[in-house]
Order: sequence, then structure tokens, then C-alpha cells
Amino acid sequence: MASDQPPSPSRRADAERNRDKILAAARAAFAEPRAQVSMAEISRRAGVGMATLYRNFPGRRELLEALYTDEVDALCEAAKTVGGETQGAVFIAWLHRFFAYFNSKHEIATELLAQSGSDNPVFSENRHRVLATGRPLLVAAQEAHEIRDDLTLEQIGDMVIAIATIHGDAEHVEPILRAALDGLRPVGDAEPA
Repeated sequence: MASDQPPSPSRRADAERNRDKILAAARAAFAEPRAQVSMAEISRRAGVGMATLYRNFPGRRELLEALYTDEVDALCEAAKTVGGETQGAVFIAWLHRFFAYFNSKHEIATELLAQSGSDNPVFSENRHRVLATGRPLLVAAQEAHEIRDDLTLEQIGDMVIAIATIHGDAEHVEPILRAALDGLRPVGDAEPA
């Protein structure tokens, strides 16, 4: 017979720790090249039973959605912590985090797209959150005349995403990203980032 009382704080803490362990194990598994990771493997890596895994995430899609949303949460939180001497430097630092975010979620997003399609609200809601987070950084940098004002955040984001899809290791791609971000400075102000 089920109890009508809410779970104790220690049970809630245990449940939260299990959820965090599952997400950490899944994040690590999906970060591996060409990962074909089963729910059973995620359960094993997290050190939790299958019942605990499915209690937290009823299916693979829900797990992928949680991983995707967690990555967006981290990117949005980064907007509060990126530093720089100028508004332009703050925006450029956030774009570097956006680049890393896109690379880290690529496998997760690809599988989530395959499972649920592009009309999954997780994509549109999180895109909106990313734009809402980055827009004030761009506006502040543009108002300080440190980032050119003829580009929108959507255009800049598309540029960063396009660069992130270039095949090659970091030694190949990073200089391309730096060159593109240098191009965001007003004409005559470009210097290496």
C-alpha cells in the first residue's frame, strides 16, 4: 500500500543524486565517438538499477531531452559568469562557450532528432532560451561599438554552428573560429582574439 506522505528529504536527495549520476554517465557515454549506448549500459555506468533509470527517464527520448536541456542550462548559466575586459570580450567569450556547447550536444541532438523529429518543442524552447541569453551580451557589445552592428545574434549563431560542423580536430577548426570571431569587430578594429 502506497504512503500518502511525501518522500523524506533524504529520499529526495538520494533520488536527485541518482538522477545526476544517470545524466553524468549518459553525458560521458554520448561524448564517446560514434557512441551506440544502450539504456542498460547507461544504467551500468551510473551504478543504478534499470528500475531507477526508468523511474527517472521512462524512455531514451526523455533521457536525451534532459541531456540536451542540461547543456542549454549550462550555456545560459555561462552568460552570467563569462568575463572580459570589455563588452566585446564578454560576448566573444560566450561565443566560444556556445561553440563548445554545440560540439558537446551534437550527438545528443542528432539522436533526439532521429527519435522525435525537428518539431519536438525541446528544440524550439531551448533555441529561444539561448537567444534570450546571448542577445543582451550582443546588444551591450554593439552599444559599446566593440562588435559590428550589422549582424543579428541569429546570423552570428549560424556562423558559429557552421564552423562547428567543419570536419577536423581542434588544431584545424579553432583558427577558423578565431578568424570568424575577429571579423565581428567593427572594421578597422580587428585584432586576434
